[in-house]
Amino acid sequence: MHPIHRSEITPEHVYLNRRRFMFGIGALAASALVAGAALSGCRPPEATPTTDPTLAPGVTPSPSLAPQAQTDTDELGNSLTEYDVITGYTNYYEFSIIKEDVTRYTQDFRTSPWQVQVGGLVEQPATFTLEELLALGQEERVCRMRCVEGWSMIIPWVGFPLARLLERVQPTAEAKYVRFETLYAPDQMPGQSSRSFDWPYVEGLRLDEALHDLTILATGLYGKPLTKQNGAPIRLVVPWKYGFKSIKSVVKIDCVAEMPVSLWMASSPNEYGFYANVNPNVDHPRWSQATERRIGEIGRRPTLMFNGYEEEVAALYEGMDLTEYY
Repeated sequence: MHPIHRSEITPEHVYLNRRRFMFGIGALAASALVAGAALSGCRPPEATPTTDPTLAPGVTPSPSLAPQAQTDTDELGNSLTEYDVITGYTNYYEFSIIKEDVTRYTQDFRTSPWQVQVGGLVEQPATFTLEELLALGQEERVCRMRCVEGWSMIIPWVGFPLARLLERVQPTAEAKYVRFETLYAPDQMPGQSSRSFDWPYVEGLRLDEALHDLTILATGLYGKPLTKQNGAPIRLVVPWKYGFKSIKSVVKIDCVAEMPVSLWMASSPNEYGFYANVNPNVDHPRWSQATERRIGEIGRRPTLMFNGYEEEVAALYEGMDLTEYY
């Protein structure tokens, strides 16, 4: 099959129609880190507190000028994707449909001050400042990221489990799903002026998926604050799902009873389902998902079921036909 190249995958109907912030708090105590969060996938290593305000809280400062992760590989032995590649090759349609142009368009994006409203079917709805979210504790999580377009990366995120935030607001018994929403600011996000999508960007998870320890809210990358082009100041990361589920620049999180209709579901429902689990046995209507191109490597490699996190998450879908719930 013809390999999928960098600029091939922008959906036709879209194409034809169309750093960094400073953390406002000091170091977190070592006790803010959750040692029990270690898993065979996205494992958080031990971290050392630091008072350097340009570093994500709780992350060891690097002696070099380049940002560093606390490990060189993921738990499968895959080498990390280089920082410049992660920050220079991003899908962020709110700014541009061209990956390599996103950085240029995000330079004037304002990421501070920032608030995230958390509500819906919860006992204790609240609005959290970025500083309050950072105070929930920061861990490095090295995760595989597989794009629906057929390319992948290994990324050392800094963040915290989404479950830690949801525990603060206490979802009610009626809550079955979690809906996420990106900032809507066409004056800062030129892509939102396009009529190709019904903005703002919306995504969703089942509540049990959201509460899984692999699901994190990321605030940093390679031990540094999250860059604007990678979703600053806070984004979702769900490593066993295709990358479009990991919504960027989140401002609203609601627990809801009905399955949310995400932006991509609304735009092209025959191509993008709600679950978006990485499944090499289910092709995209326009290309195979059996292999992927790891950015920085030559050639392609087999795609792993659930992006290699099958042992951790397969039980969430027991009894479901994953060719139907794609």
